[in-house]
Amino acid sequence: MLALVAGQGGLPPHLARVLADRGAMPLICEMEQFPSEVGPDFPRLTFRLETLGRFLETLVDRGVTQICLAGAVRRPEVDPARIDPSTAPLVPRLTAAMALGDDGALREIIAIIEEHGLAVVGAHQIDPDLLPSGGLLCGSLPGGLEADAAAARTALAQMGRADAGQAVVVAGGQVISREDDRGTAAMLADLATGTPMPPQDPDAWDTLAIPFTSVADWFTGQQAPRSDTAGGVLFKAAKPGQELRADMPLIGPDTAVQAVRAGLVGIQLQAGGVMVLDRPRVIATLAEAGLFLRVAP
Repeated sequence: MLALVAGQGGLPPHLARVLADRGAMPLICEMEQFPSEVGPDFPRLTFRLETLGRFLETLVDRGVTQICLAGAVRRPEVDPARIDPSTAPLVPRLTAAMALGDDGALREIIAIIEEHGLAVVGAHQIDPDLLPSGGLLCGSLPGGLEADAAAARTALAQMGRADAGQAVVVAGGQVISREDDRGTAAMLADLATGTPMPPQDPDAWDTLAIPFTSVADWFTGQQAPRSDTAGGVLFKAAKPGQELRADMPLIGPDTAVQAVRAGLVGIQLQAGGVMVLDRPRVIATLAEAGLFLRVAP
């Protein structure tokens, strides 16, 4: 039996449907403060972070053997008085893991899950079609794309070392916007509305809204000026060494719409490192507006 720890967004409902269609009805597990968008026809279990230890014990007692962490969550308020005896021993481990950043915390969470005899399964393992094949999926490539890609790789590597964002927008070989703690959608919305983004120190970035990776938090380069996004390309990639079973980057139809509104000319995704939700709709949206979608190393 598989438990789907469902955060917010379209990925958990998609995975729930895929599993149900196979006759493998998942147990939907939701944080009390953040109900998911999964429909009501699935069995459910609600938990809080203060009772993480007991939650995992309950999964084992109910015959769960696999767990998938999917969807976005934000930091809930934690009541130390509600930390149960099964969770209390985990707090020092999670707190120490935070010194290694979000990915370090995630790896510790996965270790704790596996210590309970549960196998962690990635969303892309449940539905391999979420990972697009390499190549040009729609549109035509603009001139200067390789220079833009080189600038994006440098910026994303810097962000990865800071355990920060996973997306940038590049135009004319220059990074004009970096994903901050609000995520890709907010970055594209700022570009669409012309909202100035404050200079940021990449070494000080702290992710606030990410897939399940910020759970341990609950227990405890300057950006170039931007004036015109015309010709900009959104590049999205996993951080170096990122734990992809529970934190693989994702785009979906909303991302495509936002890219069009921001005046971009296309999107490039890292092959094997970024999932695409509802790929036909994403491609149709981008193609209709004349944007390209490319999957490349």
